[in-house]
Amino acid sequence: MVEERFCPNCGQENTETRKSFYHIFSHFFKDFTHYDNAFWRTIYNLLFKPAVLSKAFMSGKRLYYLDPIRLYIFISFITFFIISVFPNEIEDIKTSSKEKSLSQTNIPSIDSLHIEERGIDGLTKMGMISQENNDTIKKLLKETKEINSKGIINLGFENINELDSLQKNGADNIEVNSVKNYVLKKWLTIEEELTEEEIFERFSESFSHNLPKVLFIYMPIFAFILWLFNNKKKYYYFDHAIFTLHYFSFLLIMILVIFFIDKLKPLLSMSPVLGWVHFSLKTIGILFMFYYFFPAHRLFYGDKFFLSFIKSALVYLINLFVFSVILVLFSLFTYLNLK
Repeated sequence: MVEERFCPNCGQENTETRKSFYHIFSHFFKDFTHYDNAFWRTIYNLLFKPAVLSKAFMSGKRLYYLDPIRLYIFISFITFFIISVFPNEIEDIKTSSKEKSLSQTNIPSIDSLHIEERGIDGLTKMGMISQENNDTIKKLLKETKEINSKGIINLGFENINELDSLQKNGADNIEVNSVKNYVLKKWLTIEEELTEEEIFERFSESFSHNLPKVLFIYMPIFAFILWLFNNKKKYYYFDHAIFTLHYFSFLLIMILVIFFIDKLKPLLSMSPVLGWVHFSLKTIGILFMFYYFFPAHRLFYGDKFFLSFIKSALVYLINLFVFSVILVLFSLFTYLNLK
């Protein structure tokens, strides 16, 4: 038990060790937002002074700005939390689809009338309908059949029973116990058990929930590609990782800014001028996201303008390709694991 204000051995202040949740939360918030803290200084330099934070950290100035890992975790949490709590457009889609279904309840479709194309040709020969109307009805029949086809993507099978039947009969294009077979069965199961509306809702929810994990996992790959294109004697992998943390923090902030701009669309669409303001702000934000990497890369690695541009472009294109592949695989994994 320490009776004095400070411990005589380690110098720690003698304070109450049991804290309420309110105290912990308020202390955590003040750490980031207090006027004399490094948070706002860090955000300003991150947005408007590319590579300054990374260079400062590598030169040893680690108290003046917020720690890169702490910065990324906080910004990632705030970004995806705000995006998740804002109402999305799924409910609107549900409402509109229900209204459409109600309005179309008593209207029979062309397909329900069991009109065959041969019958239409017969009516044309009898002179009951013109050739122009003949072509129009055939076109409508074709479109109706396409719309009424079940499933988001036509895999060539109506259900699992049809797939199993083809496998038992030894169809050449079906491989038993293959990865393709597993994916087909999972896909057909989902389409049988869930409606398209439920698939869309659950996929969106699962995708947005796990996207932060994908970004966090992808950062080491991004840093590795930077390592491949830069001086390996001068820069360690750790240096590229710090640059990556700051760059991804910037991207998350810009995603949040563009998200807010997009949410202002109903307000800014009230007049053509405000509509152009909304479009301009969103376009500038997206272009700034792409542009930012080039000066950040040149200022951090110190290459000449042309060499830095070539390196940056190659790094950008490779990362764009790799991340697109990962995103497609992640989307497929998310879809196949819908519950």
